[in-house]
Amino acid sequence: MKNRWLIAAAAVGIHISIGSVYAWSVATKPLMNQFGWSLKEVSFTFSIAIFFLGTSAAFFGHFVEKNGPRKAGSLASACFGLGVVGAGIALKMKSLLLLYLTYGALGGIGLGIGYITPVSTLVKWFPDRRGLATGLAIMGFGFAALISGPIMARLINSTGLVNMFFILGCAYFVMMFSSAQYLAPPPVGWLPEGYKAQLDSGKKKHKADLAHLTANEAVKTLRFYFLWVMVFINITCGIAIISVASPLAQEVAGLTPLAAATMVGMMGLFNGMGRIGWASFSDYIGRPNTYTIFFIIQIAAYFMIPHITNAILFQVIIFLILTCYGGGFASIPAFISDMFGTKQVSAIHGYILTAWASAGIAGPMFVSWIREMTSGYTSTLYVFAGLFVVAFVVSLLIKKNINAVEAELRAVPVRVS
Repeated sequence: MKNRWLIAAAAVGIHISIGSVYAWSVATKPLMNQFGWSLKEVSFTFSIAIFFLGTSAAFFGHFVEKNGPRKAGSLASACFGLGVVGAGIALKMKSLLLLYLTYGALGGIGLGIGYITPVSTLVKWFPDRRGLATGLAIMGFGFAALISGPIMARLINSTGLVNMFFILGCAYFVMMFSSAQYLAPPPVGWLPEGYKAQLDSGKKKHKADLAHLTANEAVKTLRFYFLWVMVFINITCGIAIISVASPLAQEVAGLTPLAAATMVGMMGLFNGMGRIGWASFSDYIGRPNTYTIFFIIQIAAYFMIPHITNAILFQVIIFLILTCYGGGFASIPAFISDMFGTKQVSAIHGYILTAWASAGIAGPMFVSWIREMTSGYTSTLYVFAGLFVVAFVVSLLIKKNINAVEAELRAVPVRVS
């Protein structure tokens, strides 16, 4: 019998590796200076990677369920490792297109498969603490930039851009591949020893999943689309605020460029803390209530931001938003398992992550367009507050839908054989 905490550690190993994509900006200026590419051209590599993350998660979800986490994790390590090494080859050839195809497309496919594989395994090993388990793994993804960013900077200075990609590509492959070899689903009907004893003694009651659906069955339900909309709005607004955090802080709260840059660095910390904190809290208050709280907080925050001139209060509000942004990511897998069961959680999670691919494009483009049209961020923030009002209403609708399904299940007469 495998140790479920070592399964969690293996999941973190994979997510810390693929989460290095969030440190892409460390290579942006060196790439621009060395090859003469524009900021837009270099940044587009990151956009491609996030787009392929979302789309490959949707396409490969069934592959994960059919072939198991070990094979899926091994495939993810090959795609991501080759994608990063391929970026070094692209730079040797001075080919921007090849950089898009290697780091962006191939690496992005590794991101998508690597993202859903360990998470779907963890929810099966932690039926008692799904939020905590998925929060641990996805926290690794959020914190990865804090680890890989300084390493990338030192490697660029000591070995150069090309060798940096070669070294990290090999390192990521080794870490991901070795972590994937320990991943495996628990035996059918398995429960943690202490949890099983509590259930047997009646000290704790196990809340059954709302349904046990395949991915194709799940997409035919209203609650799937309610969840997709909530995730899309939470990510769109979060990515948008991340993309303009520094100029927004300088324009609204009067922070200096240095203070704004420090704030941006701290945002990554709160993003990661929100992932483990909110996901763990959701085990106690339920996933629907957690998302409702996210939206209440952010409605108030986005309406307040344009009027906050105090630098400290401004940063506190921004950090609070980032915890909700990260917490939204970490709570999704457990929410999916609660509503649809663990039969094909990887495939359903992949479908939901298409919201991430869409939001990754929509968020930054929308905030830039509004900024150019109005010469300020105030209108944008009000629009985002309005979107969170929509998300809040949807969070109430999904609760109503869940309650209706539970009522139907209670009304079904029990057959006595």
